[in-house]
Amino acid sequence: MRRIQIFDTTLRDGEQSPGASLNVDEKLVIARQLAHLGVDIIEAGFPISSPGDFKSVQLIAEKVKGPTICGLARAVVADIESAGKALEAAENRRIHVFIATSKIHMDKKLKKSPQEVLDDAVKSVELAKTFTDDVEFSPEDASRTDLKFLADVCEAAISAGATTVNIPDTVGYAIPEDYAERIRYLRENVPNIDQAVISVHCHNDLGVAVANSLAAVREGAGQVECTINGIGERAGNASLEEIVMAMKMHGDKYGVETGIVTPELYKTSQLVSNLTGLDVQRNKAIVGENAFAHEAGIHQHGVIQARETYEIMKAEDVGWHGRQLVIGKHSGIHAAERVLKDHGYELEKDKLRVVIQRVKEVADREKKIEEEDIVAIARDVMNDLGPEEQILQLKEVSVMTGNSFTASATIKLQFDNKEVIGSGTGVGPVDAAASALKRIIDEHFGSALNLNEYGLKAITGGTDALAHASISFDDQLDNRFRGEAVDEDVILASVQAMVKGVNRAMIFRKHFQLPQSESESRPTGT
Repeated sequence: MRRIQIFDTTLRDGEQSPGASLNVDEKLVIARQLAHLGVDIIEAGFPISSPGDFKSVQLIAEKVKGPTICGLARAVVADIESAGKALEAAENRRIHVFIATSKIHMDKKLKKSPQEVLDDAVKSVELAKTFTDDVEFSPEDASRTDLKFLADVCEAAISAGATTVNIPDTVGYAIPEDYAERIRYLRENVPNIDQAVISVHCHNDLGVAVANSLAAVREGAGQVECTINGIGERAGNASLEEIVMAMKMHGDKYGVETGIVTPELYKTSQLVSNLTGLDVQRNKAIVGENAFAHEAGIHQHGVIQARETYEIMKAEDVGWHGRQLVIGKHSGIHAAERVLKDHGYELEKDKLRVVIQRVKEVADREKKIEEEDIVAIARDVMNDLGPEEQILQLKEVSVMTGNSFTASATIKLQFDNKEVIGSGTGVGPVDAAASALKRIIDEHFGSALNLNEYGLKAITGGTDALAHASISFDDQLDNRFRGEAVDEDVILASVQAMVKGVNRAMIFRKHFQLPQSESESRPTGT
């Protein structure tokens, strides 16, 4: 059986999903769970893209053991040096260098000739080799690149020291038979191809990312790049759980195996969904809510007699469990820690203590605490901003609403040891609070933000259930900033989430600096 390496890019390409945003603590928790899942390589981020991404890669490199930790870099000196520095503490490190090779990208984006691109590819791989022996090279938009040039640039990159060559379907253009032919062509026409692992990275714009990846594996690819729940740019990436289970179910046909611990799949899926705020669709393969549900009478009868009549895999094979542990104010740290670990949350001790304190405070108010409540509180604690990041602090909220007058709200914020107050009206208390907050921001800070998404849900049943509020703002440049909060009061949860989102927007505006190459303004990746 040939061993296929699983390269997880949830924390890099996955986080580029519109609406997804993770802070450093959240990325570390996901990285630890990916290690438990058994992925071979974790692409932890794009270090040059922002101070936050650099810090995330650096922390994961230091804290997460087992998988190879990878950082992405354009074929630009500053990018590669930043990745090398961020990865210094990793036991096993990889730098992933890319440059576009399709005609449209070379002409329209890079404005470089094929020879210039080939030269840049070689120089970037050689530079990356000074930081680590493990270098991956990607010809961006490979599925639309001239085959002869694709073979030439891969051969040159391998000669320069690349140990993995990745063939990305960057824009999701490929279909399985053509993509398989492209891999076959490289195996037959790149003389030194046996000196490197062939990797594949497929986007899902045509809904065939998993099919493309499996077709490439059949043709000899030794690494698959994918994300949890298939999240990623536009329509997303190839879904890790679907690829892994397809290869497991048909391992004899493909002659391959992976090192993935499949009972960790569902836990990992839920963790990523919770922290990114991207819900898993009910009918999602492998990890969706309906994946092992049966409503049709004939199906139900068959499953009752023998589950394999309508289920090709066991729910427990992917980690579906129906347990529920109730925690009260007398429960200790170990019980809550057990619940969090069961859900994939391996927190630092300081964060864990804050979670326990919050749990006890809620339990003291006679609220029965269930597993979902603890997870929600943990997410809220991880989403909290540090003192240095709290440009604005919420001091007071008051709302008035009823059935005979327009809802109104007044909010008091603290900024730089000064207090600012804003009032607003709306169609309800949350809308009024949003209006009051927007008025403060527009008048005092000149930061135009539009609230484009708002979600509110009860964590568990009952009128005393914890409320989870999530929001996202867009600025004038279409940057998106997310905030989440949990509280027993839906209004407070909503306002706290808004303030977190505004703080992130203001931090971004204050600190975001991105070195630019001659040809690219802001990096996106493969």
